[in-house]
Amino acid sequence: MIEQNLKETFDPHFNAPIEVWKQLAELGEVVRYKKNEVIKQANQIERYGYFLISGSCGLFVWKENNFICLDLYLENNFFADEISLNSGEPSPVEIVALEMSSVFRISKSNIEKLKQTPMGNQLFMIGAENDYVIKQKQHLDFLTKSAEERYIELVKDRPEWIKRIHQKHIASYLGITTQSLSRIRKKTGNFDLLP
Repeated sequence: MIEQNLKETFDPHFNAPIEVWKQLAELGEVVRYKKNEVIKQANQIERYGYFLISGSCGLFVWKENNFICLDLYLENNFFADEISLNSGEPSPVEIVALEMSSVFRISKSNIEKLKQTPMGNQLFMIGAENDYVIKQKQHLDFLTKSAEERYIELVKDRPEWIKRIHQKHIASYLGITTQSLSRIRKKTGNFDLLP
């Protein structure tokens, strides 16, 4: 069952046989988190890679007495504190469940086992390349577009975020205050979409 979710999520990038995903599923476990439960503590070493089965989560860092949102995820997404997972060093990234969430997790040691196989190595390389492209686009958008433009794109491209993620996290993700987000929502006519 989890293998089918993994396959369907990854198929747009690379259509691997279901047997590969079954092998991956056998090396991990499903864990459930309550709303606001910490999945990975800040300044700790990441020990897992994750796939969000249901719910939502966010990656945050603490800055000047506030959490800054680095990224948000809804179901059928892979995520981790990639800095720590890849370096083996602690990082300031904290991962928090934003709703009741069900997460498939696989240990770093099992990820390394999979990377030793030709198909596993190929899947992780393709995943890393796709993630890099997404992060570069986010970075370019942040540097070249106004908060209002980024919000309008978010409403258009990720309406489920707008409906399910709390306003303070959306504002932080956009790099603005909740007051600024409220002004943008009023101006753009999307005031009633956010919780």
